[in-house]
Amino acid sequence: MSFATTHCRAAVGIDAPLVSVETPLANGLPAFNIVGLPEKAVQESRDRVRSALLNTGFEFPARRITVNLAPADLPKQGSRFDLA
Repeated sequence: MSFATTHCRAAVGIDAPLVSVETPLANGLPAFNIVGLPEKAVQESRDRVRSALLNTGFEFPARRITVNLAPADLPKQGSRFDLA
């Protein structure tokens, strides 16, 4: 199983708390799931990330991909997390 972590910042008032974007690639049926965003934002974000990877020439892996945005208690809005 491969595992990658990147970091970005959230906008909460005048603060910018750290958000960890954790992405394991696991064996199993191919799937792409995002955890830590509201339901509507997950669908839109999933489509944008998949399109961005394919259009930059990367091959989308045929494995189980789960993207976790941590910490869970921090409100996350907007598409800024797609870049991480």
